[in-house]
Amino acid sequence: MEYENITSFDPRVCISGKVTRINRLTANIFRKYLHPFDITNSQTTILFILSKREALTQKELSEIAVLEKSTLNRNLKRLIDKQYLTRNAFPLIQITETGKQFVNDIIPEWEKAMTEIKALLTPEGENALDLVHHKLT
Repeated sequence: MEYENITSFDPRVCISGKVTRINRLTANIFRKYLHPFDITNSQTTILFILSKREALTQKELSEIAVLEKSTLNRNLKRLIDKQYLTRNAFPLIQITETGKQFVNDIIPEWEKAMTEIKALLTPEGENALDLVHHKLT
């Protein structure tokens, strides 16, 4: 039996596959630098957003971070348990002073990760990434 579709397609050109691999590669670099802080990329994203926005509803945070509800819920619980975030002003989620200090402490390691990734991408790659992000958002 011949499978025409399998024969004719090339998975190397799959946009989803490329984006997924890019995500894994960059996440590994960030993980290398942020590992001592026991924080995931999603949690870092949430903290970074709230460190700049102070307070958001869960829906607003989900839209900005582009995180699914279940992923956001799981990470919010962990960040609240660590006392980096609070829901004391429900429905708003706010970053605590402890959370702000934590963000302040991880920024130097985050910057090291950014430097490593920028060196790999070069300005041309950064511009291409910015363009793709702009087109998709």
